[in-house]
Amino acid sequence: MAKRDYYEVLGVHKNASDAEIKKAYRRLALQHHPDKNPGNKESEEKFKELAEAYEIISDPEKRARYDQFGHAGENFGGFRPEEGFGGFSGDVGDVFGDIFGDVFRGRGGRPRGAERGSDLRYNLEISFDEAAFGTEAHIKIPRAQECAQCKGSGAKPGTSPTVCPTCGGTGQVRFQQGFFSVSRTCSQCRGEGRIIKDRCPECAGEGRVRVSKTLSIKVPAGVETGSRLRLQGEGEAGSRGGPSGDLYVVITVKEHPIFTRDGEDVLCDVPIFFTQAALGAEIDVPTIEGKVKMKVPQGTQSGAHFRLKGKGIARLGGYGRGDQIVKVIVETPTKLTQRQKELLDEFAKISGHDVNPMSKSFFDKVRDLLG
Repeated sequence: MAKRDYYEVLGVHKNASDAEIKKAYRRLALQHHPDKNPGNKESEEKFKELAEAYEIISDPEKRARYDQFGHAGENFGGFRPEEGFGGFSGDVGDVFGDIFGDVFRGRGGRPRGAERGSDLRYNLEISFDEAAFGTEAHIKIPRAQECAQCKGSGAKPGTSPTVCPTCGGTGQVRFQQGFFSVSRTCSQCRGEGRIIKDRCPECAGEGRVRVSKTLSIKVPAGVETGSRLRLQGEGEAGSRGGPSGDLYVVITVKEHPIFTRDGEDVLCDVPIFFTQAALGAEIDVPTIEGKVKMKVPQGTQSGAHFRLKGKGIARLGGYGRGDQIVKVIVETPTKLTQRQKELLDEFAKISGHDVNPMSKSFFDKVRDLLG
């Protein structure tokens, strides 16, 4: 039977790019793959035909000779159907990698090397003051660390792991499945490439042991809820000589009964008497460092804000501090003595209820709005 044109087999035109050829081959190879069509001789033959065509068309030199001579120069030094994939010089792994994954690629044909240990997380709760000024915390971390007896080898002291006789140290075994050569993880060494005959009694051959380690953590001033501190190398120990992972300490700051925080600024509500607001006064204001004096000017309205420079939180990783923002809340007395009532009533009569500056301004605006 005469061979079909290779471009026709792949379903591409003669000027197709390498990318178009590869894309077409992958699509058709997946469609006719023997594993998807078990026992279907027609699909198997089409799959071989596709492989033969791709072997020629994907190679620039062979493609040029094919374009010039066609099937006349039949021996291109490449694929012969009767040999299965034994004569296929192309890289099957490259062609099928994103279709069939490790079935064709294996795992590099090498034993597993050193692996980095896992990272750990620790949730640390601190007070508002500790976050503002920094602190030193002591935490206990359960983790895996390298076995001191076997130095991480997993073998009994005085012995060493040996090369796996089944896979020869590659961690992989290869076998023929139809006309494919397939790699699988070695079942004897589980991909390690080595066998431990005499296991370390301390770690039972794991090379690592579970311990609890106490660490001192320096918490810098200025941290807030969600801040993370990274302690390099304080995570799980690595395996087969790999480096340890890291420890991440995640900060949660407790609420304060008086203060709240906005970035580096501290917010605080301070109640004052209405007489202090009306006449002005000097009041004591709490800060994170203790009480300070603050002047309240005459005629201060409830809700007014005052800024105390440099009385806030230290800037994390920088210089200087934020401010404290004081919001004054004018309290109206709820229990008055008879004398207090008389004095307030006299004040109201002297002042007149319609001359309050704030209310007058309000009613002026309403009058202007309604015309």
